[in-house]
Amino acid sequence: MNEQQNNPDQEDKASEKLATTAYKGVRDFYPADMAVQQYIFDTWSKTAESFGFRRYDTSILEPSALYKAKGAQNEEMVNEQTYTFTDRGDREVTLRPEMTPSVARLIAARARELAFPVRWYSIPNLFRYERPQRGRLREHWQLNCDIFGSDALAVDVEVILLAQQVLLDFGAKPEQFVIKLNHKVTYANTIKGIAEGLGKTVSEEQIAELSRLTDKFHKLSESDYRSALLAIFIQDTIMVEKINNFFRSTAMKNTTYYDWAFGGGLELEHIENSLKELNVKNVSVDPTLMRGFDYYTGTIFEIFEVDADGNSTGRSLIGGGRYDNLTQMFGGEPVSGVGFGMGDVTMRDFLETHDLLPDNIDKAGMTLAILPESAEQHLFAEQTALAFRKADHSTIVDLSTKNISKKINSATENNTRFVIVVGEREFNGNELTLKNLLSKEETIGTVDQLLETLSSEA
Repeated sequence: MNEQQNNPDQEDKASEKLATTAYKGVRDFYPADMAVQQYIFDTWSKTAESFGFRRYDTSILEPSALYKAKGAQNEEMVNEQTYTFTDRGDREVTLRPEMTPSVARLIAARARELAFPVRWYSIPNLFRYERPQRGRLREHWQLNCDIFGSDALAVDVEVILLAQQVLLDFGAKPEQFVIKLNHKVTYANTIKGIAEGLGKTVSEEQIAELSRLTDKFHKLSESDYRSALLAIFIQDTIMVEKINNFFRSTAMKNTTYYDWAFGGGLELEHIENSLKELNVKNVSVDPTLMRGFDYYTGTIFEIFEVDADGNSTGRSLIGGGRYDNLTQMFGGEPVSGVGFGMGDVTMRDFLETHDLLPDNIDKAGMTLAILPESAEQHLFAEQTALAFRKADHSTIVDLSTKNISKKINSATENNTRFVIVVGEREFNGNELTLKNLLSKEETIGTVDQLLETLSSEA
């Protein structure tokens, strides 16, 4: 018998070893990654707040019923992609897969107190159990911006303007993305118009199923798309051919599309024209655009990346639209809403692809580094650092065993602006030497005098 192979103590020790990798589909953020993440979050917040949006948040845990309610659901997401479990109180809860139902809950809870319209934004942590791939993970963060309490089409226009401005504030150029528009009413009336032209009718359920299929239009082969159409329209090959031909025809994607539309088409045309008047030239109507959530009632839009040749890469950067009935899930009067979301994974990919991340983003730099020559000066260095931190100057004490020249090199590499070397003379005296690593200028003085120097340099 091989004792080494059958030793239970060794087997127990082996089983105690844990993996150093993260759970599949989520990320660890080392400091360099966190610097990029913070840059994305800061830019998102700055742009949203420049449009008058105020930040909110909710818990990542929600009752599962919030996503199963009629009108809020995306069946594929609810049935296949949510992290849902029963808690110790026998309640079914879900890690939030999206933010819109949560913000609708908040609006409904205080609808009588809020002064509409309200502009709110959040950067929630979201979870979906799906196959990890480029731009899509099981955990991500997302910028959500919504305006509640106005039916004005100007609100739809402003939300799309904000979505575009987010990209522009990262340094993107308009030729690097395109804005696609559609309208749920225009879309539904188009399908009804096609059916009426054939002497047929379509049900609301068929239109809902077709809209979910259209959301996957560009991901499906023509044969798979036809098969799915046949399932929706119960082997009605004439209807299937008409719909297939319509969505594959470029001739129907602009003015003629409006002809089917009644009110929805007028709204869609107004939004497109308004954006163009506001100098948004990279916008067009696309009947094949359809968002996957059932709660959209009017305008829908999506922003796609464009490559160097001016062709869409198919990568969606931002998506959103109008939803006017979602708050009715909670009782009371409906409160209209328009909003969008954009994820941090796709955002970072886009910034890296187009070389839009700032240089040295992971080295934001400290104001001051205090460099003790030996361990005997550590306590004195820390006491000195406290005085500078109290005056709001970010200060690090280098406690490594490296020599002073290497400590100065390290401070320089990390974009530190000033250093103070602490040796025997500084430890026993009353004055310190502040060195500007950029200009190489030195200032000698007491802590109070050096604080004045730093304040003047700020």
